[in-house]
Amino acid sequence: MTNYVDGGEAVLEAFRSLGIDYVMASPGSEWGAVWEALARQKVRNSPGPTYLSCAHETLAVDLAIGYTAITGRMQAVMLHTGVGLLQGSMGIDGAQRSGTPMLVVSGEALTYGDRQGFDPGAQWQANLSVVGGPHRLVEPLVKWANQVSSTETLYQQLVSAGEMAQRAPTGPTYLAVPIETMLNEWTPPANVRDAPPPSKPHAPLADIERLAGMLADARNPVIITEAIGREPEGYAALVALAELLALPVIEGNQSVVANFPRDHEMHQGVGRRDVLDEADLLITIRCRAPWYPPSDRPAGATVVAIDETPFRPHMVHHASHADMFLEGDAVATLELLAEAVRASGGADSKIEDRRARWSAAHARLAEADRATVAEASGSRPIQPIAMAAALGEALPDDAVFVDETISHRGILLRHLGKRQPRSYLRPAGGLGQGIGVALGIKLAAPNRPVAAVIGDGSFMYNPVTQALALSKHEGLAIMIVVANNTGYLAMKREHKNFYPDGVSVENDIFYGHPITDLAYEELVQPFGGFGRRVEDPADLAAAFGEAQAAVADGRTAIVNVMVDS
Repeated sequence: MTNYVDGGEAVLEAFRSLGIDYVMASPGSEWGAVWEALARQKVRNSPGPTYLSCAHETLAVDLAIGYTAITGRMQAVMLHTGVGLLQGSMGIDGAQRSGTPMLVVSGEALTYGDRQGFDPGAQWQANLSVVGGPHRLVEPLVKWANQVSSTETLYQQLVSAGEMAQRAPTGPTYLAVPIETMLNEWTPPANVRDAPPPSKPHAPLADIERLAGMLADARNPVIITEAIGREPEGYAALVALAELLALPVIEGNQSVVANFPRDHEMHQGVGRRDVLDEADLLITIRCRAPWYPPSDRPAGATVVAIDETPFRPHMVHHASHADMFLEGDAVATLELLAEAVRASGGADSKIEDRRARWSAAHARLAEADRATVAEASGSRPIQPIAMAAALGEALPDDAVFVDETISHRGILLRHLGKRQPRSYLRPAGGLGQGIGVALGIKLAAPNRPVAAVIGDGSFMYNPVTQALALSKHEGLAIMIVVANNTGYLAMKREHKNFYPDGVSVENDIFYGHPITDLAYEELVQPFGGFGRRVEDPADLAAAFGEAQAAVADGRTAIVNVMVDS
């Protein structure tokens, strides 16, 4: 037993300085020094982060993504060395693509048993070592990756990496922490500090005032956004600006959060290329891909992009083609834009005419949506629209929906839920993250109902067993809705698009389509949950109601909905 404080305490102290609530971990044996520090924290009843053990690396990363999405606070993820990084790389890539700040750490060994008196285990020489260091494996997936230099620099390097993760462009950072470095004696610095929150610089005031003037002169200005609702303040700022100037708001087809209330008179739906093509001034707010194909920019509009990072480092092809960029914190920029508009003068008859026009357009759109839902609700087999509408009606207004569908994504964007702030989240990157993100959201918001809507193909990529075990052990009850069309429909559709007159279409042979059909609702039974299969649209409301009652009772529910393909 050592009689000194070692590098494990330095790691934990760095997490404290960064305000970390949870260490989401799927670790290997190299983390004994941190476990010892956590044990000291518990015995001494000292303040510090809670250690949350997961049974899968991507699950650990996705917990952090979901938790940060609701709280806005960065978390730490502790993984095994290179093999753990590879297993968690799907989630790390998703964090980078979504701009989720995160501090990822994993261990490594430097001496391979040749240091007298220290035996890390033969596995490090035979299986676990990574040429050049494990940070090489994740360099393309993070903002910054490196190895800790020494015990003396361990604390500050971790704090700096965490601070870097929270600066624009926000995203994950990574440090490899050698076992030997953690086991050495550590002397805490004299000036241990709490890391200050990141600043949020807005666009230049001159550019904001110029845009205010452009809005005053525009005949038909339109807003399209994908992610301004990431913070409740952004959601509110967009509503305020839209109401002030009677600006129609389109949510982009690539939206990843709820950005605007669906029942607001200025909401004009999702995608709506016809509305974009009418604009003479088009404001894109936090949009990665405001239109598709990328070269097909609306011809008649001046395009203004409001974004912290209008050119994202992880994207190969950017499509904004903006005539003007307002770079800086998007929320602050919108708030200052509204102030500039108010300062420029009073009401304009042009604004009131626009308000009447778009209010009537919204009413027509809402009526068409109601008619579509009504028609779909009476059809059998179950239509995805009917499933989305019934789920939205069954859950209360404060519910959070996690969407990991492919073929039905557009339907869920249009018809799922009430669209309150932070009520919808789309995991970024590859499939297999939806359940973990939903559990992270539940951890952050234990009193809000959380439903993960996942296609049967997407469901098969998730670490289901590990997620259900964590749900039970940590008391994180969620609803999982499997939109089951018994195949990879997206693959079948693309095959048909590429070869409309091909042999596969002629003979109904689609090799990319089949999925092993399972009774997904039964998977939750060993974990004490609720499961139900639904084939009749008339049973949707009852099934979702029973599932929500089970969740309220602390049991995770899986509803396997057989939808039309």
